Amino acid sequence: MKYLGLTGAVALGLAGPAIAADSQMLTKNAEGSVDEVASRLVDVAKQAGAMIVARVDHAQNAASVEADMPPTVLVIFGNPKIGTPIIQSDRKAGLDLPIRVLIWQEGEVTKIGYLDPTVLASRYELDEGAKASIEKMAGALNKLTDAAATAR
Repeated sequence: MKYLGLTGAVALGLAGPAIAADSQMLTKNAEGSVDEVASRLVDVAKQAGAMIVARVDHAQNAASVEADMPPTVLVIFGNPKIGTPIIQSDRKAGLDLPIRVLIWQEGEVTKIGYLDPTVLASRYELDEGAKASIEKMAGALNKLTDAAATAR
C-alpha cells in the first residue's frame, strides 16, 4: 500500500444522525478511532476485491508543517471492474475515481463519509452500462463503510 504525504484542507462541517447527506456527501458515525476505522475500511475493501491506491493521513501531514489538525485520514481505493466502465463512458469521470472515503474526528465522534456515487451520473455524460456501474458502486460503498464503521 502506498502512503502519500499530501497536504490539503477538507472543510466538512458535518454533523447529525448515524447517516446524513450534506452537499452530496454521505456520512456515518463510526465506532473506534479514526485510525481503527481507516484500517477496517482498508481491510474490508481489500476483501471485496478493491485495490487500495493510498491512505493519506492529513493530521500527520499537518504536523509536518507544525500545524494542528484533529485525526483525519483519506482512503483512496477502487475496483476496476466497477470504475472502468464509468471512465470509458466519460473520461472526465477519472477526476472522481478511484473513490475517496474520508474518516475524521469531530469532537468525540468518529465520522466516515464519501461523495454519493449517484452524483457522478449527473456530473458526467454516462451511458447505460456506466450508470449500472454507478449503482453497483453505491451499494458497495454503503456496505464497505457500514462494515468499517462497526467495531468487530
